[in-house]
Amino acid sequence: MLHLLFPLRYVTALILGLQLVYPAAAAEPEWLYAVNPGDTLIGVAADYLANPNDWHQLQKLNDITEPRRLRPGTKLRLPVALLKREIVIAEAIYVQGNVTRTPKNGRPQNFIAGARLEVGDIIETSADASVSMHFVDGSRLLLTQNTQVTLAEMTLFGKTGMANTVIELNRGSLDTRVAKQQKPSARYEIKSRALNLAVRGTDFRAHVSDIGHISRSEVLEGAIQASGTRGETVTVLAGFGTLAAPGESPRVPQALSLAPDLSLVPSLLQGVPLRFEWPATVGAERYHAQVFADRSFERLLLDGVFQGNAANWPDLPDGHYILRVRSIDSNGLEGANADREFMLKARPEPPSISAPQDGQKIYGPQATLRWSAPNAAHSYHVQLATKPDFSELLVDLPEQVNNEYVVSLAPGQYYWRIASVAAEKDQGPFSNVQSFTQHKAPPEPPLISAPQDGQKTYGSQVTLRWSAPNAAQFYHVQLATKPDFSELLVDLPEQVNNEYVVSLAPGQYYWRIASITAGQNRGPFSNVQSFTQRKIPESPQLEPPQIDDKRLLFHWRSGEAGDKFQVQVARNPDFTQPIMDNVVNISQSQIDNPQPGIYYLRVKTIDADGFAGPFGSVQQIEVPTKTNYWWLLLLPLVLFVL
Repeated sequence: MLHLLFPLRYVTALILGLQLVYPAAAAEPEWLYAVNPGDTLIGVAADYLANPNDWHQLQKLNDITEPRRLRPGTKLRLPVALLKREIVIAEAIYVQGNVTRTPKNGRPQNFIAGARLEVGDIIETSADASVSMHFVDGSRLLLTQNTQVTLAEMTLFGKTGMANTVIELNRGSLDTRVAKQQKPSARYEIKSRALNLAVRGTDFRAHVSDIGHISRSEVLEGAIQASGTRGETVTVLAGFGTLAAPGESPRVPQALSLAPDLSLVPSLLQGVPLRFEWPATVGAERYHAQVFADRSFERLLLDGVFQGNAANWPDLPDGHYILRVRSIDSNGLEGANADREFMLKARPEPPSISAPQDGQKIYGPQATLRWSAPNAAHSYHVQLATKPDFSELLVDLPEQVNNEYVVSLAPGQYYWRIASVAAEKDQGPFSNVQSFTQHKAPPEPPLISAPQDGQKTYGSQVTLRWSAPNAAQFYHVQLATKPDFSELLVDLPEQVNNEYVVSLAPGQYYWRIASITAGQNRGPFSNVQSFTQRKIPESPQLEPPQIDDKRLLFHWRSGEAGDKFQVQVARNPDFTQPIMDNVVNISQSQIDNPQPGIYYLRVKTIDADGFAGPFGSVQQIEVPTKTNYWWLLLLPLVLFVL
């Protein structure tokens, strides 16, 4: 049944709205003047009529026989057509950011609060700029960022209080509060390419988009008459809005979105950048958030449209402000305002905490609280507690001068924070709470035996060895390929023995170790020890020897650059009494005038660092017996004697 009653209700509201906004017009509009003691008809004409000589028309219209003797309290009818008319000015009350005024036939010029604005002026705001204006009838206008208007008409009907104000909204958005208009001829209009908005005392918003020049309007109080370019008119009551594109009729007014709930927005903010969050509003596609200096809502400081239900701005001076938020629906209409007062107290900014930082472990009977020293701080307020809400304070120093404080603590969990205090005891907000754990003094790390820093080890395995401190029950051993231990090869958090054997390929390695007591209290790691794992030098491969009457020459294949060779030659295979034991730089050696018999040869490689590999296989060499032919030399002599 409600859907059947709504059209009738809307028509009734429309009729009432039309009666409120535009009462039935007389054939010729008249303004009523209440006669005061001492008034004369000639004096009234001089004060209110454009031509004082038109007092005769007033006499005839009001059927007055004695123009110099008017009865106080009676009402005189003054035709609006005869009233004085004067061009008036508007005044810029507050200017934020870059706002320009372009006079008619003039050039753009910046202006400040207090500037007088005239008919024909074009007012334009840039990004993050706004301007508030007052008109002669008491109406107020707020232009938000990226808006351009033309002050098309500003006329005052003498002393009647009636004024005509016409503003052309070329693009952007405005928010206006119109003073109650004096009857019968006062008017206040906002014109755009798609809509003309006429009012008589109301609070409403108007917008013109850059794309398509679509005009929108939302009424917050009172009513407006919205006319399209074809002449169609709708009355928009409080809580409703309409929109139209150029050449289209205004849409049937639709209810505005409800105001967002700002009750959970903190009333005290203690840091920047600013961030405000609120629950999402049903039907909202975006949100329009603003920050004003006070409840006059004339000093717009921050303005933005946000996709989600949160607003962010980088900064704002400390002070008291008003947050205003409204949702934007799928038609681009902005809903009812939600306002929330808040105080920003972010200065002086808290110091930057050096130590202990959040989650840090501290060892020993004391902790040293350290922080930076901001320029604005004269002193510091330091608090240390056993609970994160600081309900149980252990330390509360409201005027700490130095930027560190030493405190004795039992093992346990602690929380601390700090605030800067400027001149005249102006304390800023506390820092974020830092939590740390106090532990007993840790056990010293073991003393590393081998391999020590810079050592070279050989083979496919290495044995890590260390001392065994009395306090240690376990050891935490780490071996890595990088000095920052980002690539661990070994991580033994509970090693029992004081040595560990690990197989390794040749390369550079890093290791460290920490002691762990019975209570799982791990001490710091030792200094990092670096060592190089190298392969054992290979034994050289022996070549066949060269034997003649004068020497026995040994050969083997050469190794790497810098290698030396230990050469042993013996007459027995166990080399208990070598006849040669030399170290040579070349891959050969020799024995001069060798005696006949069996020889044994073995060679091992010594690398450039002096590390010797094993002896290779034993080579057995036989030097043959020499044949004696000297007796043949005596044979001729024997024959001669005979």
